[in-house]
Amino acid sequence: MHVLECVNLFFAGLLAGAELVVRFGVRAPLAALDERPQIRLRQALIRTLRVVVPSLYVPAALTGIAVTVWNASGTGFALQCVALSAVLVWTVATFGGTVPINEGILEWRADAPPADWRAIVHRWERLDTVRSWAAAGSFAFFLAAVARQLT
Repeated sequence: MHVLECVNLFFAGLLAGAELVVRFGVRAPLAALDERPQIRLRQALIRTLRVVVPSLYVPAALTGIAVTVWNASGTGFALQCVALSAVLVWTVATFGGTVPINEGILEWRADAPPADWRAIVHRWERLDTVRSWAAAGSFAFFLAAVARQLT
C-alpha cells in the first residue's frame, strides 16, 4: 500500500463518517425540535459543516482520482472506478442539491420561515441520504481496492 492510498482512505473514511453522523446521529434529534430552534440549529450546522465537509471531500476526491489513475492497469482498478463513481454521485447530490438548499436555509428567518420549509427540509434529507450512502460506498470500495491489492 502506498502513502497516497493511505491518505485517500483517511479522508474518504472521515467523509463517510461525517455524512453518516449527520444522517443517523443528527437528523432525528434535530427534527424533534420545535420550529424556531430547529431552524436556528440547522443554520448553525450549515455554517460549520460548509467548512468541515469540503476540507474532507476535496482531499478524498483528489486522492481518489490520483490513486485510480496511478493504478489504471493494476489490481483493484475496477473497485476504484466504482468508488470514484460514488464520489461523483456525492458531488452531484451536493452541488446540484444540498448546497443550493443550504444557501436558501441560511436566508430564512427562524421566526418566519417560508410556508414550505418542511418540504424543503424533506428534500434536503432525501439528498443527504444519497450523499451519506455515496460517501460510505466510496470509502468501502476504495478500502476493498486496497484489500484486493494486498491479497
